[in-house]
Amino acid sequence: MKTPTSIGSPLGHETVQVTARSKVLGRALYAGDLKLPGMLHAKVLRSPYPHARIVRIDTTAARALPGVRAVLTGADAPRTLWGVRHRERRILADGLVRFAGEEVAAVAASTEEIARDALDLIEIEYEELPAILSPQEALDEEAPGVHPGRSNIAHEIRFERGDPDAALASADLIHEATYTTHAQYPGYLEPMATLASIDAEGRLLVQTSTQSVFLARARLAEALELPVSSIRVVQATTGGGFGGKIVEDDNQLIAGLLALHTGRPVRLVNNRLEDFLACCSSLPERITLKLGMARDGRILAKEVRIIAECGAYAGLSAEVMHVSAMRSDNMYRLDNVRSHATLVYTHTPPHGAFRGFGGTQMLFALNSHIHTMAEQLGLDPADVHKRNAVQAGDVTVHGWKIGSAGLRECIDQATEAIDWRSKRAQPRHACGVRRRGMGMAAAMHVSGNRTMGNWDGSTVVVRIHEDGQVLVLSGECDMGQGAATMLSQIVAHELALPLSHVRVAPPDTDSVPFAIGALASRVTMAAGNAAIGAARAARDKLLALGAVLLEAHTSDLELADGQVRVRGTDRVLGMAELARQHIWRHGGEAIQVSHTWDAQTQMHDAQLHGNIAAAYSFAAQAVEVEVDTETGRIRVLDSYVADDCGKALNPMAVHGQTNGAAVQAMGWALYEQLQLEGGRLANGNFADYTMPTADAVPMLRGGFVQSNDPNGPYGAKGASETAILPGAPAIANAVYDAVGVRIQDLPITPEKILAALHARAKETGRA
Repeated sequence: MKTPTSIGSPLGHETVQVTARSKVLGRALYAGDLKLPGMLHAKVLRSPYPHARIVRIDTTAARALPGVRAVLTGADAPRTLWGVRHRERRILADGLVRFAGEEVAAVAASTEEIARDALDLIEIEYEELPAILSPQEALDEEAPGVHPGRSNIAHEIRFERGDPDAALASADLIHEATYTTHAQYPGYLEPMATLASIDAEGRLLVQTSTQSVFLARARLAEALELPVSSIRVVQATTGGGFGGKIVEDDNQLIAGLLALHTGRPVRLVNNRLEDFLACCSSLPERITLKLGMARDGRILAKEVRIIAECGAYAGLSAEVMHVSAMRSDNMYRLDNVRSHATLVYTHTPPHGAFRGFGGTQMLFALNSHIHTMAEQLGLDPADVHKRNAVQAGDVTVHGWKIGSAGLRECIDQATEAIDWRSKRAQPRHACGVRRRGMGMAAAMHVSGNRTMGNWDGSTVVVRIHEDGQVLVLSGECDMGQGAATMLSQIVAHELALPLSHVRVAPPDTDSVPFAIGALASRVTMAAGNAAIGAARAARDKLLALGAVLLEAHTSDLELADGQVRVRGTDRVLGMAELARQHIWRHGGEAIQVSHTWDAQTQMHDAQLHGNIAAAYSFAAQAVEVEVDTETGRIRVLDSYVADDCGKALNPMAVHGQTNGAAVQAMGWALYEQLQLEGGRLANGNFADYTMPTADAVPMLRGGFVQSNDPNGPYGAKGASETAILPGAPAIANAVYDAVGVRIQDLPITPEKILAALHARAKETGRA
């Protein structure tokens, strides 16, 4: 039996998301839409101070307010601490608050209005304490611990490969510079929301916006001190995650705690200000980078020093910093590297996972650095990237095995699309108020990541109903990136069915197989391969029964149009009939098969060496900008992102992800910045937190490099994160090309442009 032909297959074709109809008709149910009889509404009281001792809490008046069913403080919560690498956080603060916005008390009432009124009636006396608000303060030898009895260093990474000192000594050019990157809010459409209730069996049911139902369940069980089996987590329709809805938010824990105390359903929906305060933003880093380069552009050595600020709690920040410290080393044929990265606590809101997961920070520094050095050597930066780029078959300095690599092709595609060489040949830094410049950058990412534990797999169940339609069960979450569509496409292709005959069930820990969830661009790789295996196992059952009923050999059968037929004849059986016959016979059973795929990868060892992903994705971006030298305003005039996604299973979805990533990168590079004043967030709303809108971005252009990865499903790799990585450095390089000033401190604001131009004019004595 051959794999179904591509005729009628949805693979590789523009495919509308299978969730689109319910969303555009308003039928999709987000967690904030869910209602249950007797449901209570929750609100959270947050600390106004970055660091304070809770002297006294009086909830008497709040509890007495009609309609209030529960007022909880840290004294009412379990004593168990929760967290990712470090167990260090309470569901509700007890004794101390460590950042402005930390959850101190929670109310459940019959209406949101009553719950808000009850918050105003809670009396709290604080003793404000000195706050550590920067990594420099935190690392001072005399600084007290943000967590008493512990160092302010939350995590530290050191490694060395080869002989960086000897390689630097042999270099024709050495360049060292420091770059700073800032925190970015995820900016998803749907703020965090949870509906928690107690079911008829006394189990906790949590319906929530999440990227991983099983990681959410594990955290709920640990923090609430409950057995895992007593908790059921169901993913509601999720309106974006971008890393912010993995395992770092307190929303689910508070909703669950209130439901357990009241015995009633409790819905907790963040408003936008609450979400700004509660959601982990991306990790700010200060990166000092030294590169040694040969005259021909070969990178001989790389030395990195990173100071990263996790805020009051570490969350996933250690893992993010790990990526910053070492992932980009593997993008090039590089033998000599040294890295030292330090994660530091402060009394500021926590940082953590964000799309690109540490890659954005380092790639801003690295791409800016390479552009600077290429200019000093009289080389084209695009050529320098290509000269050093890894290729398929390479084993990198950290032991990563590159099965496919389209980095060089991405660079060519992006630069050619934007007319890179001819435009760069034009005079630079010409006179005039508005000046144009070109910039490019390159990037790499993973498709899966064997670092959370010694498993990076996925299990998919395929069930064929008696009417011939198919149900797919997977624990991998669709947060808008298209996971459900991808699984539907694969199963429909393998079973030669219309896409409409395949349905993917929402992740539910009671009914779907275990999965890690939507992170590390792993879903297409892991769940896609598992779906192929499950669909083929279901196909084999259909063919085996078809061979008996049609009195033919399985090799003579084929699947087409929802039927099994004897090739070259009119003898057919419909899938529905076969599904029924598979049950109604001696020893029969419904067709339900399961397949697990686990990447043949290797956890890194104590020296951080090992092949941690099944595949590695690459991207390049080229941009043209215009800089107004009188106002400092920057406009991105043109942008082209080339994405090595292995194989575009759904070009429409990949384009959508690429465009969204490109815009998020523009926001981080130019506009978005969380402003803290005395440790307090000053712009926690969309009126003051500037994000790029349609009129601020050019017509977004992009294309694919289909490198056909040997480990990917039909050659596919992850395609949702890589495209965010090159945007900021491409813009920074273009700004430099336009006006000759290098901004190394993101975001690149008009004020910084004008200050740099003024400083240059003062230094040179001319405008």
